[in-house]
Amino acid sequence: MSLPSPLNQRTIVEQHRAMEEQQQASFTSFLKWAAQLGISDSPHPPVSSSSSSCLGHTLTVANFPEAGGRGLAAVRELRKGELILTAPKSALMTSQSVIDKDHVLARAIKSYHSLSPTQVLAVCLLVEVNKGRRSSWYPYLTKLPRSYDILASFGPFETKALQVDDAIWLTEKVISKAVSDWREVAALLEQLKLKPQLVNLKAWLWASATISSRTLHVPWDSAGCLCPVGDLFNYAAPGEESAATEVSVSDYSLLQVRASRDGNGTEDPLLGDEHIDACSGRLIDGGYEEDKAAYCLYAKKNYKIFEQVLLSYGTYTNLDLLEHYGFLLNGNPNEKVFIPLEHDIYACHSWPADSLYIQHDGKPSFALLSALRLWATPQNQRKSVGYIALSGSQLSPENDTIVMKWLLSNCRAILKSLPSTVEDDLSLLEAIGKAQLLQSIEMPNNLPCAAAIEFCKFLESMDLCCGGIEVVLLSALPSKVKKSIDRWELAVQWRLKYKKTLVSCISFCSRTIEILSPENGLSR
Repeated sequence: MSLPSPLNQRTIVEQHRAMEEQQQASFTSFLKWAAQLGISDSPHPPVSSSSSSCLGHTLTVANFPEAGGRGLAAVRELRKGELILTAPKSALMTSQSVIDKDHVLARAIKSYHSLSPTQVLAVCLLVEVNKGRRSSWYPYLTKLPRSYDILASFGPFETKALQVDDAIWLTEKVISKAVSDWREVAALLEQLKLKPQLVNLKAWLWASATISSRTLHVPWDSAGCLCPVGDLFNYAAPGEESAATEVSVSDYSLLQVRASRDGNGTEDPLLGDEHIDACSGRLIDGGYEEDKAAYCLYAKKNYKIFEQVLLSYGTYTNLDLLEHYGFLLNGNPNEKVFIPLEHDIYACHSWPADSLYIQHDGKPSFALLSALRLWATPQNQRKSVGYIALSGSQLSPENDTIVMKWLLSNCRAILKSLPSTVEDDLSLLEAIGKAQLLQSIEMPNNLPCAAAIEFCKFLESMDLCCGGIEVVLLSALPSKVKKSIDRWELAVQWRLKYKKTLVSCISFCSRTIEILSPENGLSR
């Protein structure tokens, strides 16, 4: 890939520096505005709201290029459970707080009883954006992202790039839902006489994505609230010590204790290192507290000075994160890969379908392993051993060997059915990364066949010629091209994680089959 000229590189750097300085000044003003609303990172907020910033006692805005971008860092050592941010109810942007101050909106929206709470909040957001500087939320609105990478924003090319049928189906479903929601509110938006650019589908997708990715839960409105400063925290998965698996909180510990030993009191070799206290602790790190009339956020763990402070929104797979928030998490302990199962597998047990999956480490979930053990048992014997299988105990080494061979075969078949391999995707991500780093795009010469075909299709989808393409600076292309590259990268990253989980499952099954072989003395 050819490099941009030194002049162009220098111009890009200068523009970037000027933009950063402008953003810093604007952000300083925003934090002062937030302090005036009563938002504070001090456990004892000042009575006066004349502070120059709502941060500085506990937190500070910082950039984490490899861990979510802009976020919040600790300015001192923090203890687990310590209050780190408070936002009074009056500082929360909710449907009610907007409607109460806008009589025109209040009258108009009364005629639209069928709208969901989320649709109403999205309309309120667009109404405030339409007001511009007249909006009391203007300092906050200017800090919202201009675009999002959630699934509803994916175009046809990025959707197809996900490759996996379930992911493609989900993406098409959420896109269709977004379009349907927009059509239902279009008349209201017209009635409110919003600017034309705020009435179209693009604006609606932006508003919906803002609600999806940035709202916090409040007890009085299922749509949630927008919390200035509170939405600057980046995400951390609850972790294996607090991530529930496929069974309910009330049943989990009991099942784990029972599943850790077979009928003879010996440990089950196929159970992973799942902890009995897997559901201990909150899955989120704060909430609205009635006694304080404020949204309060707490430190989930101890933090060192300058360490990024993260919040957990709950347990999400990477596809969930992509759907609702527009990002992926490396090493996500809540990742799940669902594989096709025959009808007779479903028929032999009572586990819910969403509990039958392969975990992030490649091991079958508790329910999937139990179900497959029962399925691999002759039908006339299932009744007598069903309680053993459903408790998570091993039935026999021979039974587990059948299960492992079935899983191994099916994972291989799924990988073979996909258009590209792990190696193809790694090469493609490297090419995409170079294009983003150099801010220029051209057809690479050394890509594997499948990756080269996909790269060419991307260029064609963006109306860029494929084959002998000259270097094109991304800054010279429409913003939709740059956004599409980002979403394409996310799609490839997601499917690569999916494939790697299947590869891990194949490795796990192969090792287990070897351990269970007669040569190792575990076969009866």
